[in-house]
Amino acid sequence: MDSGYYSACAGLAAQEQALELVAHNLANLSTSGYRGQQMTFRSLLAGDATISTNPLNMALNNFGVLSGTRLDLTSGSLTPTGNPLDAAIAGKGFFAVQSAQGVVYTRAGSFHVASTGQLLTSDGDSVLGQLGPITLPNGNVAISSDGTISVDGNVVDRLNLAEFPPGTNLAAVGNSTYSAPPGAAIPAVESTVRQGMIEGSNVSPMDGVVQLITVQRNTELLSRAMSAFDSQLNQTAVQDLPKV
Repeated sequence: MDSGYYSACAGLAAQEQALELVAHNLANLSTSGYRGQQMTFRSLLAGDATISTNPLNMALNNFGVLSGTRLDLTSGSLTPTGNPLDAAIAGKGFFAVQSAQGVVYTRAGSFHVASTGQLLTSDGDSVLGQLGPITLPNGNVAISSDGTISVDGNVVDRLNLAEFPPGTNLAAVGNSTYSAPPGAAIPAVESTVRQGMIEGSNVSPMDGVVQLITVQRNTELLSRAMSAFDSQLNQTAVQDLPKV
C-alpha cells in the first residue's frame, strides 16, 4: 500500500511537470523559429544500495519520473513576408548570433537594422557573419541561398550558419534561442537560406491539444489514486493501530 501511494505521488509529480511543458509548447504556437520540447522519462528505483533488487522489489519500488526534455528539431512551415531583411532556413541549420550569454543559435530570422547599421534579431542580438557581427550600409539588401548578403550588388558578408551532429544537446536560453556545447557547431552544408520568409513554430496545434488532454486525464487519475491510498492509510491508522 505504501509503495502504491509513492508510485502515484511520483507519477503525479511527473505529470504536473509534463503539463507545464505541453502548456509552454502551446503558448509558443505563433513564436517564430520555436522548437517544441518533448518529454523524456526515466526509471527511479526507490531505496539505497542495501535494498535487494529481486523482481518483487523492482516491481514495487520502481517509479517513473520526468528526466528532462529534448528539442524537436523538425522544421516549421515557411511563410513569405516580403521583407528583405527576413530570412528562413530550409534544412537543419541555425543562425549564429551574439548574445549576452555568448554565441547562441536561432531559427527565428526576423531581422532588422539598428541605427548603427548592425543587423539584429528581434531580441536585439547581433547576427553573426563569417567576419563577425554584420553591419549593413544603406541600400537594397539581397540574401542568396548560401547566406551571402549583398547591398546594391556589393557583397557585405555571409551569414554564419551552423549545423549540429545528431544527438547534440541544445538547451533553450529563450523562446527561440538555443545554446550548444562548446565545439559542437559545424558549418552548415545541408541548409539554404530563403530571403523574405519566416519559419513558424514546429509545434502541431492538434498534437499539442491531444497531449494536453492526455496529461490532464493522467493527472486526474493519479490524484484520485493518491486520495484513495490516503483514505486507506487513514482507515488503517484509525481502526487497526489502536488494536496493537
